Amino acid sequence: MSQLDLSRYLKQTHDRVFEHNRAWADEQRKRDPDFFAKLSAGQTPEYLWIGCSDSRIPAEQISGLGPGEAFIHRNIANLVVNTDLNVMSVIDYAVRHLQVKHIVVCGHYGCGGVKAAMTPKDLGLLNPWLRNIRDVYRLHENELDAITDEQARYNRLVELSVIEQCRNVIKTAAVQQSYAKNHFPIVHGWVFGFEDGLLKDLKVDHEAMLHSIQKIYNLTQE
Repeated sequence: MSQLDLSRYLKQTHDRVFEHNRAWADEQRKRDPDFFAKLSAGQTPEYLWIGCSDSRIPAEQISGLGPGEAFIHRNIANLVVNTDLNVMSVIDYAVRHLQVKHIVVCGHYGCGGVKAAMTPKDLGLLNPWLRNIRDVYRLHENELDAITDEQARYNRLVELSVIEQCRNVIKTAAVQQSYAKNHFPIVHGWVFGFEDGLLKDLKVDHEAMLHSIQKIYNLTQE
């Protein structure tokens, strides 16, 4: 591609977003003339969605949720790390201020972050982030090593990582205190599949997981 062709391509891909935006705004106004007035009034989402940054998984589209219905946080491999002030701030705000009723940790099969964590290779700046997934492997080493099919092992690690991130969400003071007082939010673990476009519910037992961690991580006292 020549420099001129590249410049044209970059301009076209930039302008296309604004064309789509105008078309979307027009469509919303046709469907509901008060749509943007309602949107401007504030947000009261029912869901906090913690998902992967992968560009193929638009949370609202795969879940059928509309604008204002989900508070969204995304990062590589949908991790909930207690030293990550970004995700911790999102959880705190969503729970204490927005009072979301559900927190969803959504991973996906074919996750590049999980695949990279299974690779015995120095990945530079990604090392400390992916170590969190490697720690999940270490915690479930016997189960994972018993799976002889590599793809099946990879898929199971995706699921186990989602479950561990759910546990990390439940360890937070905001979630524990809100649940003790209000009986919400409920934490869920889901996995999206590219092959069929469906979400798989991992059936995380919020109550059982909460009770199991509170011997050590009880933060219900304010």
